[in-house]
Amino acid sequence: MRVAILDDYQNVALTVADWSPLAGKAEMTVFNDTITGEDAVVERLSGFDAIVCMRERTPLTAGIINRLDDLKLIITTGLRNASIDGKAARARGVDVCGAAGAGAPAAELGWALVMGLMKNIAPDDKSMRDGQWQPNLGLTMSGKTLACLGLGNLGARMAKFGQAFGMNVIAWSQNLTEERCAELGVTKVSKEEALSQGDVVCIKLVLSDRSRDLIGAAELALMKPTAFIVNTSRGPIINEAALIDALRNRKIAGAGLDVYNTEPLPADHPFRTLDNTLLSPHTGYVTRDNLSAMYASVVEDLVAFAGGKAINVIND
Repeated sequence: MRVAILDDYQNVALTVADWSPLAGKAEMTVFNDTITGEDAVVERLSGFDAIVCMRERTPLTAGIINRLDDLKLIITTGLRNASIDGKAARARGVDVCGAAGAGAPAAELGWALVMGLMKNIAPDDKSMRDGQWQPNLGLTMSGKTLACLGLGNLGARMAKFGQAFGMNVIAWSQNLTEERCAELGVTKVSKEEALSQGDVVCIKLVLSDRSRDLIGAAELALMKPTAFIVNTSRGPIINEAALIDALRNRKIAGAGLDVYNTEPLPADHPFRTLDNTLLSPHTGYVTRDNLSAMYASVVEDLVAFAGGKAINVIND
């Protein structure tokens, strides 16, 4: 079985997990870069029996899937991947299988961005290297308000982090209940209240048709000029043009971003030049521990498929 492992940016896929159970059963080819364009992707992946995707880095559309004559199996790290057309794969008789990881790293990175913004970590580091001393004023976190948009597993972790630092935590999402908020000691509010009251607005929502462009110019205008927004979910949840305008014109204090509309983020993107952004390269889930767990699950999926039965199937 010929297996393509896609988008292994750090070139660690074959070292962070034990692939020996596939000895004699599979031949792995690792790709470290992301390419775009249907023809280029098809050319790269032609002849492979199985494709291992790293989350949404390379989309597998119906057009691509239908042109890969040898394809029998798609595995994605994580248990959902909106960039894979599962229905098109099902129509071709191709199983799409998930490979579970851990949710904690994404919340940890989100909190690191919150602290980095409020404590001026990046500007202070640069000022120290430039020979300066205390040019900036940080903020006290205790007593400030953390507004969580989304209170699922990751949102709940963010809420607990905020509470541990003495913050008042409020939350909103389309389906949020009073019971869920009471369970976590969080105050349920409207979306407008979350945006207008939050000193930090943290997005922990799944990207869907109803969450795409959830935060636009009107929503950003509700925020305090001293407030920060942090997005470690998916880039298109915030309207990019509206956010750039809000940051350039100091309508909000700053943004901590781990996710973007286009990834990898183009070298000339405005986010890279704004002095009130704190940026990370979609590394919320990219830790050695998490990648080890994900690729171990990938091995299990491949072994099961080689044995004649797909597991962790998520096509639909």
